[in-house]
Amino acid sequence: MIMLVTRLVLGMPKIAVPSVPPGGLDAQVDPRFGRCALYTIVDVRDGVISGVEVVENTAAQAFSGAGIQAAQLVASRGVEVVICGSMGPNAYGALQQLGVKVILGVSTGTVRDAVQRYISGELKPQPGAAPLTGWGPGMGFGRGMGRGMGRGMGRGRWWYGAPTAAPPTPVAPQPPMTREQEIQMLRQQLSALEAQMDAIKRRLKELEK
Repeated sequence: MIMLVTRLVLGMPKIAVPSVPPGGLDAQVDPRFGRCALYTIVDVRDGVISGVEVVENTAAQAFSGAGIQAAQLVASRGVEVVICGSMGPNAYGALQQLGVKVILGVSTGTVRDAVQRYISGELKPQPGAAPLTGWGPGMGFGRGMGRGMGRGMGRGRWWYGAPTAAPPTPVAPQPPMTREQEIQMLRQQLSALEAQMDAIKRRLKELEK
């Protein structure tokens, strides 16, 4: 914890951003946290990107508890800030306990864009309360398919807010996608699914030996 505080005081946070293959600064942000294929981990020194590491999300294929396992994975890499699109309450709570700050609502653009927005002060960590599970990113593709299993690739929304009786405040809506943006998003989703299928096949081969 002393090392974490020292790094933040010196302006050297380590930031993890879920990203689609192949990862890196120019990769697109993956809106999911626990089920993304990769994390691009970025070191920032005095407001400048000083290092980049791509880490496979070994929790992506977990039958349950993927969010918590993913939280433990990024924390084990010394990450102090996570920037992502949406996150379940279990993963959020685990990151809070591990001392990792969370910024939600960043589901499009490149990793570089997300990190630069954080450096410029545009992105701020969420308040202490864990997000509520409202609309999740559903299993379907395209628009209107967001209500579903809460783990897939749709364009649904998470609601964030304190777990109280009062209605949660929804995330500000994003502008409609253009045709080109939707094509790009679907290609990214296809790439992520193909990477997951490859990981499943590799694991099956290991188990069947």
